[in-house]
Amino acid sequence: MSQAEVSQTEVLSIRSGRPNPLWSLSLFRNETLTVFRRWRTLALLGVLAGVPVLVGIAVKMETGRGGGSSGGGGDPAFINQVTNNGLFLVFTSLAVTLPFFLPMAVGVVAGDSVAGEASAGTLRYLLVAPAGRTRLLLAKYASTLVFCLAATLVVAVSALTVGALLFPLGDVTLISGTTVSFGNGLLRALAIAGVVAVSLTGLAALGLFVSTLTDSGIAAMATTVGLLITVQILDQFPQLHAVQPYLFSHYWQSFADLLRDPVWGEQLLRNLGLQALYAAVFGSAAWARFTTRDVTA
Repeated sequence: MSQAEVSQTEVLSIRSGRPNPLWSLSLFRNETLTVFRRWRTLALLGVLAGVPVLVGIAVKMETGRGGGSSGGGGDPAFINQVTNNGLFLVFTSLAVTLPFFLPMAVGVVAGDSVAGEASAGTLRYLLVAPAGRTRLLLAKYASTLVFCLAATLVVAVSALTVGALLFPLGDVTLISGTTVSFGNGLLRALAIAGVVAVSLTGLAALGLFVSTLTDSGIAAMATTVGLLITVQILDQFPQLHAVQPYLFSHYWQSFADLLRDPVWGEQLLRNLGLQALYAAVFGSAAWARFTTRDVTA
């Protein structure tokens, strides 16, 4: 069902002004299906699935030449473990995609969430009464969060599959030197994927806010991705150390602390708190803008 095809029951539910859990659930379902039916979304997921393949092949070829993987330079700290255990390809792939590929995909989806509807002319059909605006905005944000989780899992599952095909699997030696079972390592990989997905919630809220400011989906997507790149650049200058802990991407790589025994929780908690702050601030700003926006033009 497309965004413009709102059923008579749903319209009456909105006009009544009374919260309807079934309507809210139906709205969330339709928003989520709309996101994943777009060819752009499928293309983004395809690119994300391809990154672990390229990383795995590159490591395998380097090993075949006898060079090995030193883990030096700008490589993730655990990339040298990939040849010994394919499960480490999951951690490596998430570390490689998190700085740009994953957030770029989220920025595109979040930036297009409202502005894309406005440019297509379907937004007014969904806003037949002011009472429906808050629920619609929540449904759009929730569907973006589902994409965050789906995109992260696509990277993780692709990496696990490629790692199992190209490298041996077995007990996992953590960064701290402790060896745990493969099952324990798999649970840590799942937890890391969850942390990475949550790490993108602040950017999703920022993109949603930007999307409420314009009627051009392309402009909203470009602005969100531009802000992402700007923040990533600012996080590299030592002179800006005073403000860097407040940048939404500053603690993204803290997921590596889940590969220690015991787990280091300080950076992880700071990351979760920062994402919650961004979600609250920009989610509120998006709500304030969206609930007062004139969509009849």
